[in-house]
Amino acid sequence: MPYAVIKTGGKQYRVESGSEIDVEKLDAEVGTALNLAEVLLVSEGDDVKVGSPFVEGAKVNATVVDQFKGDKVIAFKFRRRKGYHRTVGHRRQLTKLKIESISTK
Repeated sequence: MPYAVIKTGGKQYRVESGSEIDVEKLDAEVGTALNLAEVLLVSEGDDVKVGSPFVEGAKVNATVVDQFKGDKVIAFKFRRRKGYHRTVGHRRQLTKLKIESISTK
């Protein structure tokens, strides 16, 4: 099954057609079709194309499924024997993408 490695939001993701991934928030409405052009690698069986930095002409078509917040992450700081402790937390803004197709034209 063909797959690609794409870059979005400062991270890299290995995707296949039909898969769903959670990426950093993208400014797009639910149901919008996106073309992700920052493709680092494309593999179709034994044929592997590696870009420098991106594969020319390759793109991944995806659809925005949902905009949501991730799980809460808690960071707890303390200094032993000093009476200092601090709790900080956050939730990441995420976008769920459904990968429709991978093209290498």
